[in-house]
Amino acid sequence: MTQSITNILRTADAALARQSEEISQIQTRQRSSVTAQSTSGTGNIDATFKLDVRFRLSFVRCHFVGTSGLAPMTISLDAVVGVSYDTTLFTVIRAGVSRDVNLRIPAEESTDPSPWTFQPGDALRIQWTNPDPGNITWGLQVGLAIAS
Repeated sequence: MTQSITNILRTADAALARQSEEISQIQTRQRSSVTAQSTSGTGNIDATFKLDVRFRLSFVRCHFVGTSGLAPMTISLDAVVGVSYDTTLFTVIRAGVSRDVNLRIPAEESTDPSPWTFQPGDALRIQWTNPDPGNITWGLQVGLAIAS
């Protein structure tokens, strides 16, 4: 009787260890999986992006086509806890035609604590004032990943 209980416990412990390893692998895949969100237009950029869970920014890409013109592009936090916590995270000084934005956040900057990690309800906000509305077209894409 004691031997069979011991075998049952060993089998249960092994099953729990396998399940724990599988969950850990799934969580690792989720954290490394990037969701791309996009928007485009011809006017000013004032776009917000978010996930329903804690997330981190992986990249920002923006392509511009049309007449010439450059303006700063601002990447900021729109904090769920209120405007007192909203902050500018990064500014690309000259973005526009012939000056595409290709910003990649390196892995070492994504490790907590990181300004690139957002809480549930927070939003990433990107703004750019089009210097020639209607004549400059843009396509904006951001990569968001689930944060641990």
